[in-house]
Amino acid sequence: MDIRPILSIMSRHKIAALLVVLEIAISCAIICNAVFIISNRIAQIQQHSGVAEDELVYLATSSLLPDVNYDALRKQDLAALAAIPEVKAASSINQIPYGSNVWGSGIRLQPDQTRPTVHASNYMDDGQLLPTFGLQLREGRSFNPEDYLENSAFAGGDANPIVPSVLLSHSLARTLFPDGNAVGSNIYVWGSKPTQVVGVIDDLLAPGDSNEFSGRFDTMVFPIRVSNGAYALRTSPGQREAVLKAAIAALNKADPNRIIEEQGTLAQMRDNYHHRDRSVIWLLLAVCIALLAVTAFGIIGLASFWVQQRTRQIGIRRALGATRSHILRYFQLENLLLSSAGIVLGLVLAYALNLLLMAQYELPRLPLMYLPIAAVLLLLLGQIAVLGPARRAASVPPAVATRAA
Repeated sequence: MDIRPILSIMSRHKIAALLVVLEIAISCAIICNAVFIISNRIAQIQQHSGVAEDELVYLATSSLLPDVNYDALRKQDLAALAAIPEVKAASSINQIPYGSNVWGSGIRLQPDQTRPTVHASNYMDDGQLLPTFGLQLREGRSFNPEDYLENSAFAGGDANPIVPSVLLSHSLARTLFPDGNAVGSNIYVWGSKPTQVVGVIDDLLAPGDSNEFSGRFDTMVFPIRVSNGAYALRTSPGQREAVLKAAIAALNKADPNRIIEEQGTLAQMRDNYHHRDRSVIWLLLAVCIALLAVTAFGIIGLASFWVQQRTRQIGIRRALGATRSHILRYFQLENLLLSSAGIVLGLVLAYALNLLLMAQYELPRLPLMYLPIAAVLLLLLGQIAVLGPARRAASVPPAVATRAA
């Protein structure tokens, strides 16, 4: 079909055609990036923390007494918690995935290095962290009894403490030692004294936001027994709620002079943690649907207007032998040209918008695969939207169109 008549018609209605092109372009740019953000958020929600999420409960407590031997209180609490039926393991912890506490440090590979190679999250192990979290050792060994430090000794104010050993997550080990020789290597975390990597464990999610550390699974575990009143319990399947109630009762019995600041299952904590992600997903979905609806109605409105304006032209073409399918294809081709122009401009805008989001919000680069998907979606939307007005144009009888002249 010759497109010159179509271009001639559009040249006489420049503003209307330009508005549709801009509408499609803006929709294309926003939808590309919105769908990309949605996919990233969904991936974050589906991302597993690396721990036994369906078996963990968490409690954070604080004592009301002014002079408390926190190391002794920790031992007393752990004994009471481990005695609860259906508790498979209990650990005093400094932080937990999806929790509000966030501990982290920079890692240097050389003692005189001025800037850290990466920033990683710090988990403290009292000897039961791995079985409580359900983590497996991949390489090397776990901590020996002589490796452990009491929290009181470590928190003594030494600016250059000696921490003999550390476990790295698999992701962090690959980042620091891409040659695979993590076990036996030294890293520098506090001061100039080295800490030896003795083992590599499963990936373990760092708490906090995704941009607080170099990677979400860049975590390390130190043999330090913290006494800050936070505990994780691993329960038998289906016993989390019952264990949580029993744990609160056991802790209050062991020390009535305390308050329970936080309590819950890790599944609940995960759900609360991703509440904002789900809100963003629904918001962006609503924006995408609204943009598609506005674009479709814009195409329908313009096509209906042009059908009304070209009744005589349609009638003449029908009288000269044009079939219904010819008229239908005419309007579909016209929409295809407008949609294509809008999509080409929209893809450029989508890339520019992604660069802006990368600079302002640390969003990853938009994968190229999203561009053809958005192009096909908008082309199909345009063809579907124009189908109604085009069918009405094709059904105009030649005689009626001629009399209308």
